[in-house]
Amino acid sequence: MDYRRDEHRVHLIVYHLIWCPKRRKPVLTGNVANDCEALLRQKCEQRGWDVLQLAIQPDHIHLFVRVFPSDSAAEVVKELKGITARELRQKHRELHKIPSLWTRSYFASTAGNVSRETIQKYMEAQKGL
Repeated sequence: MDYRRDEHRVHLIVYHLIWCPKRRKPVLTGNVANDCEALLRQKCEQRGWDVLQLAIQPDHIHLFVRVFPSDSAAEVVKELKGITARELRQKHRELHKIPSLWTRSYFASTAGNVSRETIQKYMEAQKGL
């Protein structure tokens, strides 16, 4: 992946995010999954986030997304959970069986072009200068 450049910064912020429906219910199938994917992609496009990979399983979502430095993982998850919960529950009445669509928890990890070992080697080399 290339670094993204804008007015005052150069960055490469990539998150691997995972979240699941309340009580890990396998509700993300068929039209619900299709609508969920469309909503996630639409919201990411609106915010200027690049969806690098998206996998919707019946009981969880994996999202690999490139964002701006000003966007925290918590912010990204909050926005995506919010829009999908509201829209999917309005459109699919069967989702009203569970008290809320998403759990409050999520997994977040950062990723980029270089490994931890590469960064450590670079930092060690800088000490010698």
